[in-house]
Amino acid sequence: MQAGLSATASTSAPTFGKIIHRHAAESGDAIALRYLDRITTYAELDAISNRIANALLAHARPGDRIAYLGKNSDMAVALVIGVAKAGMVLVPIIWRLARGEVDYILEDSTAQILFLDPDLTPVAKALTVLPERVVQIEGELTEPSWTTFERFIAEAAPARPSIEVCADDALLQIYTSGTTGRPKGAVLSHANATRYRQVIDAAGLDWLQSAPGETALLAMPFGHIAGAGQALLILHARGEMIIHREFDPGALMDAIEVHRLRRLFLVPAALQLLLAHPRAGSADFSSLRYFSYGASPIPVPLLEAGMARLGCQFIQVYGMTETWGGVVALPPEDHDPTRRHLLAAAGKAMPGVELRIRGSEGELLGPGQTGEVEVRSPSNLLGYWRQEEATRAALSEDGWLRTGDAGMLDDEGYLFLKDRIKDMIITGAENVYPAEVESAIYGHPDVADVAVIGVPDAKWGEAVKAIVVPALGATPDPTAIIAWARERIAAYKCPKSVDFIAELPRNPSGKILRRELREPFWAGYERRVN
Repeated sequence: MQAGLSATASTSAPTFGKIIHRHAAESGDAIALRYLDRITTYAELDAISNRIANALLAHARPGDRIAYLGKNSDMAVALVIGVAKAGMVLVPIIWRLARGEVDYILEDSTAQILFLDPDLTPVAKALTVLPERVVQIEGELTEPSWTTFERFIAEAAPARPSIEVCADDALLQIYTSGTTGRPKGAVLSHANATRYRQVIDAAGLDWLQSAPGETALLAMPFGHIAGAGQALLILHARGEMIIHREFDPGALMDAIEVHRLRRLFLVPAALQLLLAHPRAGSADFSSLRYFSYGASPIPVPLLEAGMARLGCQFIQVYGMTETWGGVVALPPEDHDPTRRHLLAAAGKAMPGVELRIRGSEGELLGPGQTGEVEVRSPSNLLGYWRQEEATRAALSEDGWLRTGDAGMLDDEGYLFLKDRIKDMIITGAENVYPAEVESAIYGHPDVADVAVIGVPDAKWGEAVKAIVVPALGATPDPTAIIAWARERIAAYKCPKSVDFIAELPRNPSGKILRRELREPFWAGYERRVN
C-alpha cells in the first residue's frame, strides 16, 4: 500500500471556470483548440464559455444536468467549460449508443437541455425521451421545435457569470459502460481533477503530466472519461488541443507528423488498429516521447509490437470512470525487456493514491493474494446519481472505492489485474480470469483478436472457451491454438474449445462485451454460473 491523500483531502482546488479565466488573463493569445479549419485561443474560449454559461443560467439552475449527444468538436469542449461556469453538470452521451440506451440516460439524468451534434439528428428524432429544449450546435435546423446554438446564446453576455461555483461541486456525470445491466451515472467534481493535478504536479513526474503549451490530441469519444475528462485535463495544463471528431488511425498519423506530438493516449483496441494501418510501417513517429495506454487489458505481444514501432517511452495507466481515469501507472522505466513479467502489471499507485486488496469475505489480503482491488484517492467520484444503495456499496465512509476488478499486489507494490470479478470463470473450483487467457492466445500468428468466456459444462461447472477473430488470410486450427496457450499458462486455464467470429463485440471504450458472447451458450439456464 502506498500512503497518500484520501478522497476527502482538504487541499484547496480551483474550478475549471477559474482555470480558463486565469489562462485567458495570462496567455490569452495562446491556442486552446484546433478543430477542422477553426482555431480558438484561450481568450476566445473564455468569452464563448461565459456566454454559454449565462445562456444556460437563463433556462436552468445550478446543479441541473445538461446533456450532450455528439462526436468530438470544439463546440463540445466549449460547452463543458460553459456548463462548469454555470455550476451545472454535463452528461456527455456516447454517440454510438443505441436509441434505447440514449433514452435511458436522458430520462435517468433528468437532463434539462440537450445539446446535439447535427450528425446525430436522426438518432434524436427517434428518441422517446427528449428534454423540452434541444440545441443543435451547428448547421441548419432539422427540426422546427429545436433551436440553434447561435440563437441560444444570442442575448447572453460575455461577462463572467455572477454565481459562485465550488471545486467540490459536481461537474461531469458519465454513464459507465454497462457491460452488465443498466449503466450508472458516475458523478465527478471539479476537484476530482484539479486537486489531484496539484498532487501530481508536486511529484514532478514529467511522463505523467503535459507541460503548459504542449500540443495534445483528443480522439477518444467525448462520452467517455478519456474524452470529456481528458479534454478538461488538457485545458487545465493550458495545452493546445487538436480535436478529431472520432478515432481515425490515418488522421492520427497525419497529426503526429504535422504537429510533432510529444505524447499520445490510446486504448489498446485503437493501438491495434493503428499498427495494422497500411501507413504504420512508414509513418514518422519520431516526435513522440510518451505513449500512454489503458481502459482495457492489453496483450503483451501487442504491447511489445507497439513499443518496437512507436519507439518512445510507454506508460500503462489503470483507472476507471469513477476515478477520473488513471490512479495506477506503470512508468517508462518499468517497460523493460529484462523484466518482462512487469509488462503484465498495471503498475504502482500514483502519488496520493492508496491501494488494497480485499477477499470475498471482506478480509484484507496480503502480497500475492487475489481479491477485489480497492482505491482511495482525491479523484474518487462523489457517488452514483440517484443510486444511494449503489453508492454505499461502492464507496466506504472513509473513502475507499470498490473497483469491481480482481487483482493482486506483489511484494514490490505492483498491481497485477486479473479481470473484472463478474467475468471470472470458475472451472472445477479454480478461478480463471479471461484477460490472462486472452493474453496467452493473442500472440498466435493466426489470431487477430480473441475473447475468452465461460460456458456451461456438466463436469466442471464452467469450461473455458476462446472466441477468435482469424488473422487476415489465415485458417486457424483450434487444436494448435489450445496447444499454444498450454505452453504459456496452466492447463486448467486453457480453452477447452475454440470458436471463430468475424469481429468481436466491443463497447465504445474498446472493452469486449463478453456478456453478448456468453448469451447464446447460457440461454435457458436460470443462473449464469453453473
